[in-house]
Amino acid sequence: MNNKIQLPDGLGIRLANTSDNAFIEQLFNSTRQFLDLADAETDYLNMVKSHQLQLQTESYGQQSPDAMTFIIDKQGTSIGRMVLDFGKNIVHIIDIALIVDARGKGYGKSIIQAVQHIALKQSLPLGLTVDVRNLKARQLYASLGFQLAEAHDIYQFLLWYPTANRIQV
Repeated sequence: MNNKIQLPDGLGIRLANTSDNAFIEQLFNSTRQFLDLADAETDYLNMVKSHQLQLQTESYGQQSPDAMTFIIDKQGTSIGRMVLDFGKNIVHIIDIALIVDARGKGYGKSIIQAVQHIALKQSLPLGLTVDVRNLKARQLYASLGFQLAEAHDIYQFLLWYPTANRIQV
């Protein structure tokens, strides 16, 4: 039985399992490249990144205990991770990250549109949080119909409301 959702461009989404832990750690570390600029030993920096991943995982578990972690792949090769929470009143993308080589190619857009399609079918809004400094992501989310719901110093919470004419999957 294949538990993977197939998307355009050879993309797929499947539930993560323990064999994905090494990939998830590698992916997380690729989003923390700024730490590599620090004047510190490599072993220490790796320990810091590992600790940050552990704290992030625990935080997600506490804030959204029913959230599910998915692996995004392209033609069978893991290229990203997405953490989703299907609540009673909202679908929430808690986190989405792609490997460096997969960024800027429209894959994230396709994945988010797939989640929008799911939210549309459930007649639920879709929410996500974005760093205010991440202009590319904010522009992408705006182009997909997300609207500002809450503004904070370092992040914004955006919502997309399901309407039949807004999404093409």
